[in-house]
Amino acid sequence: MSEAGSALPIAITQGDACGIGPEIIAKAFRGGQAAGCFVVGDEAVMRRAAALAGGMLAVATIEHVAEARDVPPNCVPVWQAPGLPGDLVEAPIGRVDARSGAAAAACITEAAAMAMRGEVAAVVTAPIHKEALAAAGVSFPGHTEMLQALAATGGEPPPVRMMLANDELRTVLVTIHLSLRRAIDAVTFDAVLQTLRIAHAAAARWGQSAPRIAVAGLNPHAGEGGLFGDEEIRIVAPAIAAARSEGIAASGPFAPDTVFMRARHAPGHPGEFDIVVAMTHDHGLIPVKYLGVEHGVNVTLGLPFVRTSPDHGTAFDIAGTGQADPSSLEAAIRMARTLCVTSSPSGTPSPSGRELG
Repeated sequence: MSEAGSALPIAITQGDACGIGPEIIAKAFRGGQAAGCFVVGDEAVMRRAAALAGGMLAVATIEHVAEARDVPPNCVPVWQAPGLPGDLVEAPIGRVDARSGAAAAACITEAAAMAMRGEVAAVVTAPIHKEALAAAGVSFPGHTEMLQALAATGGEPPPVRMMLANDELRTVLVTIHLSLRRAIDAVTFDAVLQTLRIAHAAAARWGQSAPRIAVAGLNPHAGEGGLFGDEEIRIVAPAIAAARSEGIAASGPFAPDTVFMRARHAPGHPGEFDIVVAMTHDHGLIPVKYLGVEHGVNVTLGLPFVRTSPDHGTAFDIAGTGQADPSSLEAAIRMARTLCVTSSPSGTPSPSGRELG
């Protein structure tokens, strides 16, 4: 996406209508953080969300994507996604409902199609609920897998990886939504090497031509020379060596319980690494989320368009109470804007450095 492409609006998917997604979207518009964006969702749901956000926030249906940039302040432009349940607004807030799962999938599908057609600069996705998706008969376990399938253009879906990032850490995962037993089996030479390639290529697009990538081991102490498991010896280290032979600045495997401290960029503590590649979901995401979910952003690497998301879920326990914090969604919007400007179709780096969050 070039700087000219960044003049396009950003599509924000509504997320699960029964969760906090619509409310934090409304709050982002109220705070001025969502200017130049529009919602792919349901007008009635967004009107309810506007009321939860404190009222005095207009909601307007748009018929053309370009209209999103012409709406006045304190107005939420909504693209009514086709195929939404007519009674979606009646789905009970704070509970799993098949209607909200079906609607969430429909909004994601519409936004991805817009991105593939080049009509939007990026897609920012509000939280969805995996049980609601399953109740609606949606086979995908989450956004990443769904967007990967939607990005297929007549052939194999592109290889993608999840990155969770804030101003201090960036973690890219080899495996994501699998049971731990299945995830261990999914840590293969090819999977680790492909993750390193995707992370390196993505960093080049946001302005780092030679990112320092640390690779966390799978086992305690990265296997301790084979005493606690040999995956590091058989799989991870050979993949790192192969990546280095391709010019990728990868190193490790390092003990997963200390590598994140070494990589963390904090005041007075410049990190040793720019990215950490972790083998499993919780290995990689716990350190980033510990620093504050309100700051974290989920980025899907490998898609042919920019996609970001807040790093929290639907928060059914507080949905409908007006308490939801829009900070992570606002961070996702800011990062989407930055990636739209710093990325180019050819992968040529821009001088944006580390500024992503």
